[in-house]
Amino acid sequence: MKEELSKRVEEIQAISAVPKILETVAAMTGLRFVCIAHVTDDSWTACAVLDCAHHTPRIDGFQSYFSIPIFRADGAYFGTLCGLDPEPARLTDSVTVSTMHLFADLVSKQLDADNKLVEARADLSSERETAELREQFIAVLGHDLRTPLGSILLGTDLLALEHPDPESRPIVERIRSSATRMAALVDDVLDFTRGRMGAGIPMRLRDADVEGTLEQVVDEMRGLYPQRPIEATIAPGLWLRCDPERVAQLLSNLLKNALVHGSDDAPVRVAASMVKGELVLSVANAGAELPQGVIDGLFKPYWRAASRSGDEGLGLGLYIVEQIARAHGGTIEVSSKGGATVFLFRLVTSLPEHVHQAP
Repeated sequence: MKEELSKRVEEIQAISAVPKILETVAAMTGLRFVCIAHVTDDSWTACAVLDCAHHTPRIDGFQSYFSIPIFRADGAYFGTLCGLDPEPARLTDSVTVSTMHLFADLVSKQLDADNKLVEARADLSSERETAELREQFIAVLGHDLRTPLGSILLGTDLLALEHPDPESRPIVERIRSSATRMAALVDDVLDFTRGRMGAGIPMRLRDADVEGTLEQVVDEMRGLYPQRPIEATIAPGLWLRCDPERVAQLLSNLLKNALVHGSDDAPVRVAASMVKGELVLSVANAGAELPQGVIDGLFKPYWRAASRSGDEGLGLGLYIVEQIARAHGGTIEVSSKGGATVFLFRLVTSLPEHVHQAP
């Protein structure tokens, strides 16, 4: 109880305008004792006092008294702005009454503002702690998990070279595939965490010919999904300013999405070309038309198709695709009609037009 009262006193005393309000009230009314009090059902505590006679007037014989209620922003009763004096004073004229209510309202609003400031500072402190935890999380993912994964991948390479046993080969390849998938999941979580922290996905922009980069991605996905045909039409000499590794990641995520969610009976088609100074990269797969509600959720983090069992990852692939597109200043669009779903990435290049052509 004492701690609660002390807190209320501190709230009022923290308002820098309170002394001036009390002085003004005393000057307007002629009362020699004015204060702001916190009031409960069983207590009355003066939080800030102006006693012009240097002592509190005796309770008996008061001839002048006013009390204006002070409410918090949520409607809770805090207390009163009040004054008293043993001598008579004119307190009922409209200007005085309106002014007293104005001062009470000012104190109420300041209490609310100060509470919000305290909450904001607490939130800021909590956010700083959260940011530190995020940094530690990224450090763990970036080093403590990647390092053993790298060792596993190196070990599978050595086993394949030194022990080319046909019977153990499938086991080694399974280990390599699992470690590669784990590394990709780590990269996805890292990108997601950085994006949510506000820093965005890190980029290393440079002038590059991405033709070979895109073809390499297609070849890698053909190796991972040998049973699925991938038809690629990639124009030569696709020079543009970009982060080629991130463009490769974008295409890889789009291709994996198409292979996992598209029809098994039709090829996935990739096309990349330069059209009027703009890179146009599309990935299309056959399959049932997607409802608009599903399309609206495709680029949200952790999105997964309800029709799939759940071994396709964390559901961050398309979210990262959109983040990469935005980081480049490009756009990513999706359409689903006529038995085909098409993802379209567009990126305007700042390189001169003649550089876009193959040498």
